[in-house]
Amino acid sequence: MTQVFDDKGRVTPVTVIKTEPVQVTQVKTLEKDGYEAVQIGYGMQKESRVNKAQKKKGLFAGFKEVKGAGELDSFVAGDTVQVSGISKGKGFQGVVKRHGFHGGRRSHGQKHSEREPGSIGGAGRAGGRVAKGMRMAGRMGGERITVKNLKVVAIEGDQMLVSGAIPGRRGTLLEILSSKS
Repeated sequence: MTQVFDDKGRVTPVTVIKTEPVQVTQVKTLEKDGYEAVQIGYGMQKESRVNKAQKKKGLFAGFKEVKGAGELDSFVAGDTVQVSGISKGKGFQGVVKRHGFHGGRRSHGQKHSEREPGSIGGAGRAGGRVAKGMRMAGRMGGERITVKNLKVVAIEGDQMLVSGAIPGRRGTLLEILSSKS
């Protein structure tokens, strides 16, 4: 992330997204495939790593289908977009970090229960088992996140500057779609 200044001197926090060219590899039609979509190929791969069937479409690292009318638009400054990607994985985390629990008191003989979850129910309502959806410690992050209503601030060569934060770390593959108004 960085920041840019507009002509009135106001600062806007932006994320710099490096864009690479994509190529339409297949157009899915309602008559032939039963739905409408556009398949695009992205990234380049060594020929030795691409199987024989995919070589017909090109030496792409991956393919993605975009459902819809069959048109791919390019973005200009001022457009509103939504960005989807896989968030940063944070590993196994406790309930304080994962769910925002406050933990136990720090006084009155509470020796080791400062960051523990507390009671998880019992024999009453749950019937002697852990109820479904109980918030507990576990793996955090690594989920698909969509951030909507981000504004394209500028496009400079192969870089797009989008207002605000986006999911993932450097190098995360992102899906950028225009927001339908």
